[in-house]
Amino acid sequence: MKTSIFNVKNMSKNNICIVGLGWLGLPLYKRLVGLNYLCKGSTTSIEKEKNFKSKGISAYQVKIKETEIEGDIEGCLKDSKIIILNIPPGLRRNPDSSYIAKIEQLLVYIKNSSVEKVLYISSTSVFEDEEHFPIIINSTLPNATSKAGLQLRKVEELLKNSMEFETTILRFSGLVDQRRHPATMMSKRASVGNPNAPVNLIHREDCIKIITEIVAQKKWGITLNASYPIAKTKKDYYNKTCKQLNLSNPNFDHKTVSKGKKIKGNETKEELGFAYKHPV
Repeated sequence: MKTSIFNVKNMSKNNICIVGLGWLGLPLYKRLVGLNYLCKGSTTSIEKEKNFKSKGISAYQVKIKETEIEGDIEGCLKDSKIIILNIPPGLRRNPDSSYIAKIEQLLVYIKNSSVEKVLYISSTSVFEDEEHFPIIINSTLPNATSKAGLQLRKVEELLKNSMEFETTILRFSGLVDQRRHPATMMSKRASVGNPNAPVNLIHREDCIKIITEIVAQKKWGITLNASYPIAKTKKDYYNKTCKQLNLSNPNFDHKTVSKGKKIKGNETKEELGFAYKHPV
């Protein structure tokens, strides 16, 4: 029988640390606290740490670098049994940085802490975009060759191969909510590629629900992909979405061959007894 997130016992034994109290991590923190989990988390600046603490949020300033970690990482991890690792590679801003080196720095502290379980928030960008639009299921092996994709793949392997804790990999497709949608940027670009490719997106609220179900049901040592079902091409979807948002339609490039992939979220839905409820 599946464990409900509303009747989990001995919450204190499941102290959770969220590394990355950002756009996804902060509302996740609030949701877990609302479900009576004991939580704390990290932020990269002293100012944010002070702001969070003034609002009753248990936050620690932690800045992960390639050669060291600044801040109170020991305090952040202390007494935690579960760590939700929610820090993206950030290679768009710093293309020459090593995400792998940063995670390796963090791993030293995790391995010497009380952490028993790791939930790593990864991305479906570990899969290559291809002309035949491959269908991606939970057992599909990552094959991305981009710099970001390769680093994500390596980090997934580092975590899964660690003997000191058990890891679940959770790969989300593109994240959206009411205020953050890729259509906004698409409408401003001079040229948008892959008009005939599938669309892979998921709402932040569904992401938070999936994470809470993984923790509550103790789904450790598995790999899950999550994406809201969308039966439209990129062109059709974004033209319709831009119209709804009162944005100009994207200028799609029809001269080059479209490449993409189709992320199937049905297995994750069945694994967790979960339903995608928030259209994107």
